[in-house]
Amino acid sequence: MDTTLQDPLVGQVLDGRYRVEARIAVGGMATVYRAVDTRLDRVLALKVMHPALATDATFVDRFIREAKSVARLDHPNVVQVFDQGAQGAYVYLAMEYIAGCTLRDVLRERGALQPRAALDILEPVLAALGAAHRAGFVHRDMKPENVLIGDDGRVKVADFGLVRAVDTVTSTTGAVLGTVSYLAPEQIETGTADPRVDVYACGVVLYEMLTGAKPHEGDSPAAVLYKHLHDDVPPPSAAVPELAYELDELVAAATARNPEVRPHDAVALLARIRESRGKLSVEQLDAVPPQALAADHDNAEDRTSVIPRALTIPRPLPVNEDEDGAGGPSDGVQHTSRLASPPPDPPRRRGPRMRRGPLAVVVAVLLVLGLGTGIWYINSGQFTKVPALLSKTEAQARDRLDEAGLDVGKVSHAHSDTVDRGQIISTEPGVGDRIRKNDSVSFTVSDGPDRVKLPDLEGYRLDRARTLLKDEGLEPGMVTKAFSEEVPTGFVVSTKPAAGTTVRGGSAVALVVSKGRPVDVPDVTGDDLDEARTELSEAGLKVKVAEKRVNSEHDSGQVARQTPEPGSEAAEGDTVTLTVSKGPQMVEVPDVVGDSVDDAKQKLEDAGFGVKEDRGLLGLFGDTVKEQSVEGGDTAPKGSSIKITIR
Repeated sequence: MDTTLQDPLVGQVLDGRYRVEARIAVGGMATVYRAVDTRLDRVLALKVMHPALATDATFVDRFIREAKSVARLDHPNVVQVFDQGAQGAYVYLAMEYIAGCTLRDVLRERGALQPRAALDILEPVLAALGAAHRAGFVHRDMKPENVLIGDDGRVKVADFGLVRAVDTVTSTTGAVLGTVSYLAPEQIETGTADPRVDVYACGVVLYEMLTGAKPHEGDSPAAVLYKHLHDDVPPPSAAVPELAYELDELVAAATARNPEVRPHDAVALLARIRESRGKLSVEQLDAVPPQALAADHDNAEDRTSVIPRALTIPRPLPVNEDEDGAGGPSDGVQHTSRLASPPPDPPRRRGPRMRRGPLAVVVAVLLVLGLGTGIWYINSGQFTKVPALLSKTEAQARDRLDEAGLDVGKVSHAHSDTVDRGQIISTEPGVGDRIRKNDSVSFTVSDGPDRVKLPDLEGYRLDRARTLLKDEGLEPGMVTKAFSEEVPTGFVVSTKPAAGTTVRGGSAVALVVSKGRPVDVPDVTGDDLDEARTELSEAGLKVKVAEKRVNSEHDSGQVARQTPEPGSEAAEGDTVTLTVSKGPQMVEVPDVVGDSVDDAKQKLEDAGFGVKEDRGLLGLFGDTVKEQSVEGGDTAPKGSSIKITIR
């Protein structure tokens, strides 16, 4: 039964332009329809917010933010937004229509993918996210449902509805946005979202493509969130034993629980993927994982599968047409993967058989067998592969090497923030590498995170304190200054974190350095310059006299102002700058005798004077100025007060 027939929007025309033809998908925030733009006569996708949410201004703002954000991303691997509008209760986005399926459809039907196909899907995804990150946006909801794969093999990232500016912080008191299986630990703890949360989600997606399962499962969303916070994503080779070590490293780097350890954005992760890909052999890239589900959809007539008939993704980006186009396989495009099963080799033509005697046949067979055995031994028989040892204990690693007929070489130890103590960090040769039988494999065992007890640096000179930190494997951090009654100037008062705290090796330590005993700056304004010098020197302060003199209420030669201000704190030996007065500025006093009180006050204040009123007993009810302390036309210091007598 076609459920789209029950949808009230199907068959309608929004804004007199977009004719809704069928419902494609339903999400928690919106429904997506296939529609036709009747003006431009093209098929597109309409994303229509659920009417119940359209009354919530927060949801509407977030919905419109998607349109504005994605419209700024002109990239071939981003689903483009053409228009945004509203009609009645329907708020919608008009978007590019992708005929094909989602990565979730592919994983549901195919299970685990070959490494080549997984990387071919992830690379354009990272290219799209990289464009968003460099434009200042974070997707925040990367998951297989938001990766679209067109029938032509193009890979596009959709649903930027949760996009936020890079420096935006979301409070955890509200709902945590994003899907729990792909949330980075910092999103769960603090709600912050920078490009590294997308990197984490892509690492989880890569794990899922390589193994066919999510790294953290649980009976409830809370259980999954707990695992994101407290458990590392396991290496894919734990589920797919023959998987290349380079793929384990990629997943570990992208999903590090400490965001500082991850690549800083999608562009950085894309560079690491391309570097690692170059180290993989054809056999490693095309290895079929045991979790892969059998499928055969190469038949051109079979279109029931959600997987495109030929998922061929050219590199480098942008993605070009697949090899089913007019150019064919020799059109110059570098084809790197195909999810569909490769076609069988064409059968060889048989030439006319020559009749040979039985003895000749036996001799020929023996020669072929002998030659084949020799070639096999030279090329393969004397070799084996290094088994998967990563994240195994040393005892387990020794057992696996013994089972593979290999000896244990040098065992070394190193600290690791991501691998538990006692487990294998790396091997030499690498996991999956070709090695002669009976050769030895060296490996490195994790000693756990490098932890350092912060030394007590109080009383050390700054340069010596920095040296001691480096000797302990720590980094000197930001230096701030503070007053101290006991610690001399230039010596360390304290550290952040405090002395005795156990921190991770390589951590930065902030230093608080003494700027000496605090001194209360005395007030010397109005003093003669020589007297001011003496008073400041006795307080342990240095004196600097500004070259330019200023007019002030103080007499010429006296201190007009000082910096720092009187009463503030300064360090012993600090400098106080004094500005000397060149006397008050003399201003002509306006004549206000006979004026009303209000008019007189206005004239005097406009001229720069203060006003004092003298009413006496006879002037209590008067409103006319009878006298002024300085006669009109004479001069007086600017800022001084003029007394007016009122009768």
